[in-house]
Amino acid sequence: MPTTTAGNKAKGRRLQQWVAKTMLSLSSLSSDDVVSRPMGSNGEDLMLSAAAREVFPLSIECANQERLNLWTKYKQAKSNAPEGTLATVIAKKNGERPVAIVDAEAFLHIVYEVFRVQGRGLP
Repeated sequence: MPTTTAGNKAKGRRLQQWVAKTMLSLSSLSSDDVVSRPMGSNGEDLMLSAAAREVFPLSIECANQERLNLWTKYKQAKSNAPEGTLATVIAKKNGERPVAIVDAEAFLHIVYEVFRVQGRGLP
């Protein structure tokens, strides 16, 4: 069945809203701190307040697609990332859980810090 532009935008919007909701559920931030941007807007997919940037120093590009050009999306995330934030692609396809794509060195540093501070096991 062919996809429509409206359907593709709705999928992307649902992923952005899922990311925002998940960030809010992990923190004490308010819904005004993490806002999903309208589809087709320039810049980051999620608008984060200063308080949200303190908790989540990320610049997020969402992609809810069956086929994804990872390098193009990651380059877009990097070009939109303000200084001091980690360019992040949150990607999802039908029937699969979302995954995050970040710089490998940054990822290893984050994992090291989490396990060093919290001990063994997933957070």
